[in-house]
Amino acid sequence: MRLKITTEQSGKRIDKFLADNLPDFSRAQIQKLIKQESVQVNKKPVSAHYKLKEGDEIEIRTADGGQQAAEKKETASDNKKFELDVIADNKEYLIINKPAGLTMHGAPHIKEITLSDLILKKYPKIEKVGEDPFRPGIAHRIDKEVSGLVVVAKTQDSFDSLKKQFQERTVRKQYTALVHGRIKKDEGVINFPIGRASAGHKMAALPATVKGSANLAGRRAVTEFMKIKEFINYTLIKVNIKTGRTHQIRAHMAAYGHPIVGDNLYGTKKTRRQNEKLGLDRIFLFANKLSFNNLAGERKEFEINMPEELEKFLEKVR
Repeated sequence: MRLKITTEQSGKRIDKFLADNLPDFSRAQIQKLIKQESVQVNKKPVSAHYKLKEGDEIEIRTADGGQQAAEKKETASDNKKFELDVIADNKEYLIINKPAGLTMHGAPHIKEITLSDLILKKYPKIEKVGEDPFRPGIAHRIDKEVSGLVVVAKTQDSFDSLKKQFQERTVRKQYTALVHGRIKKDEGVINFPIGRASAGHKMAALPATVKGSANLAGRRAVTEFMKIKEFINYTLIKVNIKTGRTHQIRAHMAAYGHPIVGDNLYGTKKTRRQNEKLGLDRIFLFANKLSFNNLAGERKEFEINMPEELEKFLEKVR
């Protein structure tokens, strides 16, 4: 894996930068790779405290050079059979409905087929679009366990435009979720900062204030929700995110006291027991709306219906 540092990324410690940009790695894994000199900057090993400079080239190496992972992708018998569900295809971008259970893109430790693999098989020219060979054309991501709309750039101009729109938060993303419990409010805003949890591949929602002052720990995160329908033990909501932090909706709803149905990572002991009884083999969260500007400045909006398996599940809990 190779990454080139931009002006905005300069000044950050390499271990923190990698933790923020490689969410599939734990902080401990990153520290181990650095100690093993598997992480190099400008072809030289560095310490975890190294501060990045504009133009630095980070290379992350695995012991097998990625060959073992490539072979396992082709031979693994436990891979699900995923198909590329293309909602829109033009000269600038693809709109794809990603299924739950499919990882967005590769990394040195990822062995299974990813969305990037499926995209490159059908659209090989996208391979050179973007800034990271592991994320060709991908300007944003949704969790492996989440399904829904993602946009993939087909040209570098489109990628640069989309990246800027995501940075300026002008892209609009809407999700639908089923959460445990009945939410009293018809709508609300959750603004707990989000940071990496001390253990595991989790994020943590932190207190908004500490001793009466704004909490400066973690990263700013804002989630808006609106109630769609109430059930006896659950609430169906639509969610808009103003920031795009890793696991933001999942961490925020859990901190708000209403974990997402099927989410054992952020659920409580009680909701995990309920999830087991419900038998849903994914989390009840999907990205159903996405809007942004194309290169001509025209606003484009895409929307999908609830996945069939979630519609059937909803009939069971009504």
